[in-house]
Amino acid sequence: MPYAAAHDKTRLYYEEVGSGTPIIFVHEFAADYAGWEPQMRYFARGHRCIAYSARGYTPSETPSGETFHYENFRDDALAVLDHLKIDRAHFVGLSMGAYSSLQVGLHRPERAISLTLAGVGSGSSAETKHVEDFRKNSAHHAELYEREGAEYMANVYAESPNRISFAVKDPRGYQEFMAALARHDAQGSAHTQRGFQGKRPSIFDFKDKLQKLQVPTLIVCGDEDDACIEPSLFLKQSIPTSGLAMFPKTGHVLNLEEAALFNETVERFIKLAEAGRWPARDPRSKKPV
Repeated sequence: MPYAAAHDKTRLYYEEVGSGTPIIFVHEFAADYAGWEPQMRYFARGHRCIAYSARGYTPSETPSGETFHYENFRDDALAVLDHLKIDRAHFVGLSMGAYSSLQVGLHRPERAISLTLAGVGSGSSAETKHVEDFRKNSAHHAELYEREGAEYMANVYAESPNRISFAVKDPRGYQEFMAALARHDAQGSAHTQRGFQGKRPSIFDFKDKLQKLQVPTLIVCGDEDDACIEPSLFLKQSIPTSGLAMFPKTGHVLNLEEAALFNETVERFIKLAEAGRWPARDPRSKKPV
């Protein structure tokens, strides 16, 4: 099985297919490398595609809990590229993976050809109380993972409001998604909830850095993913080189719930970015204050 070594020697499982300009897919909390299968099959027709499991997600290793800082997750994505001797790639991230992709853009922009940030911003808000509530909920989920296990927690996630549209729209796909979630490593998920989800800064804390970001950026949000709408609008207003796509009647799991629309939207963006046709917003298009 192919593994890349993180900076702390944690082994990260990855798969790759195709050839051409690289795309690295960075998964959400409730998924792993396999959650990108519809994208790996589609984009490999014209690109070199890489998907990997984050630390704590099988078949990757689960190191000690103190290594689950958001910066470790950011650096793990880069470690996979380093292992494959890839200098620059398109980053396509969902939720937790979108946060990590954004951090690459902010701290190592020379490594990113473009950023696709889908379902980004859960737990981020302009209101401190909302951020604190999210962190408390993450700590609670960590305890439940350790006490009750992954199968129990899959049923808890089944009731998440931002995943209901997936269940209604595509019951078969949703059941496959939840069955995969039930097989996750419980301790790895607990570490991720406690260390990454529960302690990462709000994206609103990066406003100054976001305004200087020059990497072509696509923000994708479902209009029934309530927790991500405000952060998505904030990112659109803050990143000069960003565009925003809103998917109607769609929740959090954008790449599976609306796979065809997601692939089409991201493919168009990547083509424009590669052609140098995704510039910063023209100041003349902004409404005077």
